Amino acid sequence: MKQKIEIRVHMTCDKCRSKALGLVASTQGVVERVGIEGNDRDRLVVVGDGVDSVNLTARLRKKMGNAELMKVEAVVSAEAKPEPSPCPQQWYPGYYSWPAVAYPYPDGHCYPYSM
Repeated sequence: MKQKIEIRVHMTCDKCRSKALGLVASTQGVVERVGIEGNDRDRLVVVGDGVDSVNLTARLRKKMGNAELMKVEAVVSAEAKPEPSPCPQQWYPGYYSWPAVAYPYPDGHCYPYSM
């Protein structure tokens, strides 16, 4: 399940931000996107699949100092996959109304049947 994790980390300089981004990018799981948000540029946003938010916060707390888990939410895909179009037999009932089906025979072989 894809999720969005927001963690507030005490980052005062660009070197600290770079260190935090590298730490987050190297975590276990599939990390798709990492970013810095907030007015003070103190929030890390991680989007990924299979990322342990508690473990990630503990690693940041150990390496960076103060880290607080703010929010974890599921990401829902906005794209809806279209349904596959039905075969012509379903669209035109009089034309190709008998679909080709394999009928089993006693010896175990299947032979295709078509009209």
